[in-house]
Amino acid sequence: MEEEGESKEGDDGDKREIGKLAVWSVSSAKPGNGVDLLRDSNYETYWQSDGAQPHLVNIQFQKKVRLKQIAIYVDFKHDESYTPNKISVRAGNSFYDLREIKVVELVEPVGWVNVSLCPNESKEFLRAFLVQLAVLSNHQNGRDTHIRQIKIYGPRQNVVIGHTFQFTTIDFSMRSIVR
Repeated sequence: MEEEGESKEGDDGDKREIGKLAVWSVSSAKPGNGVDLLRDSNYETYWQSDGAQPHLVNIQFQKKVRLKQIAIYVDFKHDESYTPNKISVRAGNSFYDLREIKVVELVEPVGWVNVSLCPNESKEFLRAFLVQLAVLSNHQNGRDTHIRQIKIYGPRQNVVIGHTFQFTTIDFSMRSIVR
């Protein structure tokens, strides 16, 4: 399990990006800096909030999904007082039963910040319909916030149709598919 901290973005052996399965919304946005810029894979663009804190990003799934990690791309060098300083990650089945999973303090972050969504060490994932990212405060007491990208990951599954168990070696997995 990865811990909070800066690292490279991207899928790896035990997780996959599932953000395309969700409906994304934000509490507010400046014209031209909307929610779509959180998912455009361009580090030069950003969502900019417009209003009172906390600033919210909502990630809603059509069915309950297994979640492993959320990754946020922020850049203090470019955004200064617009850079989040303290964020809360919440999850639940709806807006009415959200519970806080993690509170993360960021110190002048540049790049990807990975936040584990695993509720405790004994579980490999969290199950939820909704994840909410709340920006509670910004660096230098800034009012609005900039977030350049967000990715959300679930655990990778090796599913073979017709098999109810998992193979433990690559050799067996390769030969388990009917051609």
